[in-house]
Amino acid sequence: MCFAAPGGLRRPIFLIGLIAFGLVSAFSAAVAQADSDEAVELETALRLASLLREARAVIGANQDLINDPERGEKGLTGAVVLEVARENYRKANGVPPLYDGQGAREAALISAQMRAIGDVMAENQSTINREGVGFKGFVPAVFGRLVNERFYELEGDQAVIKVTAPPHLVRNRKARPDDWEIGVIADHLTSEDWPRNKIFAAEANYKGQPAYRVLVPEYYSEGCIACHGGPKGEIDVTGYPKEGGQVGDLGGVISISLMR
Repeated sequence: MCFAAPGGLRRPIFLIGLIAFGLVSAFSAAVAQADSDEAVELETALRLASLLREARAVIGANQDLINDPERGEKGLTGAVVLEVARENYRKANGVPPLYDGQGAREAALISAQMRAIGDVMAENQSTINREGVGFKGFVPAVFGRLVNERFYELEGDQAVIKVTAPPHLVRNRKARPDDWEIGVIADHLTSEDWPRNKIFAAEANYKGQPAYRVLVPEYYSEGCIACHGGPKGEIDVTGYPKEGGQVGDLGGVISISLMR
């Protein structure tokens, strides 16, 4: 399937369906559809998406702890987040984030992502441990954005990770999709006949540089509806109007660009 949109699409590689969790465990289904270099790039992109998800899930699971105004030191450090994220990643994907025989580029990017997670947690300990304050604003979306920004500082010449969404759902301007992402989201990920959890992967320029780009759709779960559900327009706890979304709606997209 070919797709042309602003942003420099050169040629689609393949469109494959991979489950939302355990992304890499389904990777073998795609190998036959791509040459070896593309297969390696896809695997690397999905590993980065998977580790981001697992770390973000730890922050989501600990919202009550983070927002407890009576408790100061909470023990939710980078080491703790990484320990839980690594174990859940291993369960989902069959291997840990770093393993023997891993490609050098993938290992470097995963290592940088793990460092970014640790750095973000270290930099936000005063917020997390602040007494007398309930809602801290340190929600999974904010955590994910900060991790991706730190990752860019470390490896931006090699890879870029962004959590974006259909334009009308984007709350933070830093998460706005670029022209290429807008086109793929509109023409593929939000189309009625696009299979749930199907990933889009293609060769496409990123800011004028050749890249291999992967878009991983994400859908609203029950935990998302408190902020992104209804009534539409009602202000949520973060200060944004709710979108009126429902469980199962496309709510976001993890965009990974690997520079070539």
